[in-house]
Amino acid sequence: MIVAGGPWAGRVAAADWDAIRSDLDSVGCALTGPLLTAAEADRIAALYPDERRFRSTIDMSRYRFGQGEYRYFSTPYPDAVVALKHALYPRLLPIARDWWTKLRREAPWPDDLDDWLGLCHAAGQTKTTAILLKYEAGDWNALHRDLYGELVFPLQVVINLTSPGVDHTGGEFLLYEQRPRAQSRGTATVIPQGHGLVFTTRDRPVPSARGWSAAPVRHGVSVVRSGTRFTLGLVFHDAA
Repeated sequence: MIVAGGPWAGRVAAADWDAIRSDLDSVGCALTGPLLTAAEADRIAALYPDERRFRSTIDMSRYRFGQGEYRYFSTPYPDAVVALKHALYPRLLPIARDWWTKLRREAPWPDDLDDWLGLCHAAGQTKTTAILLKYEAGDWNALHRDLYGELVFPLQVVINLTSPGVDHTGGEFLLYEQRPRAQSRGTATVIPQGHGLVFTTRDRPVPSARGWSAAPVRHGVSVVRSGTRFTLGLVFHDAA
């Protein structure tokens, strides 16, 4: 069990959560600041060749998801993954509940992450969802949503494990939002090494003539021009 006051929890607590919430409300994504040191990011990326650490490997081109590869971690997760998920969940929970209240939806998420994952498991969603993604030159990720089952947490976090402009060029994070009665909006973000980006899993509330409407949101990755890009994806619901 990870001690609650460890370094990863401290970095989550040090983030400007008022600014993160403001960016999520206005754009649908927000940088967190540093969550992993460069050495920690390198160690997680270095796990990729060890097939024993993963439950499955997905070739994105095979399923027309884009081009590249990713692997779902099996349990036990690396310590940093466990600590970050448990530290981030209570910070994201008030935002998720506020969003669902605005959309007149029932918010099913309990205060504790383990209790929430227990509900997922009771509903048959028992597969791990922490992801390690690898992109080489020419690879990209198609716009998509990470739902995995009926029980969904509306926010997730991606952490860049490599350094933009040093380890790779291109590979910006893309967010594509369909706005009610308006043209769609795209946002591209460069994520520094070790920093996180919080973003919308499925949809988010936006002001409308009737109060609030749900704007569907998809995310992806632009073409990596050179080098290798590794990212860690933290999803707060398990898969069916």
